[in-house]
Amino acid sequence: MIGVERVMVVRRPLAEVVAYLEDFARAEEWDPGTVRCVRVDDGPPRPGARWRNTSRFRGRTTELRYELVLREAARLVFVGENGTVTARDDLRFAEEGVATRLTYRASLTFKGFARLAAPFLRGEFERLADGVVTRLPAAAEAWRP
Repeated sequence: MIGVERVMVVRRPLAEVVAYLEDFARAEEWDPGTVRCVRVDDGPPRPGARWRNTSRFRGRTTELRYELVLREAARLVFVGENGTVTARDDLRFAEEGVATRLTYRASLTFKGFARLAAPFLRGEFERLADGVVTRLPAAAEAWRP
């Protein structure tokens, strides 16, 4: 497994940051690895909501099916899966004055023979996490409900 953690501050109230991030289709705006992300069901984002995410990692494009598995007032957890990998994005929110401190934890668990490549992919995954820190606050701050 490869895991990363980044902490960032978004200059918006906690409820607005959660509302922005609970729709995983917006990953196109803040996740440098996401090429396209489309909701595959209807209704408000709630546990069980699903998305089809096309990502680019190390020059290769792959598709994962993501699901919102936990939605609390100050936490969101998304799990994406395909035949090669399970990805988990765990977002935790805390009020910081009029802003929100976001702790972003992401992990990749490779399956089968892909597990052998995991040690060689850490650096690229770290760079993607750094890109999230650069893009996510600006995207959430620019969003208008």
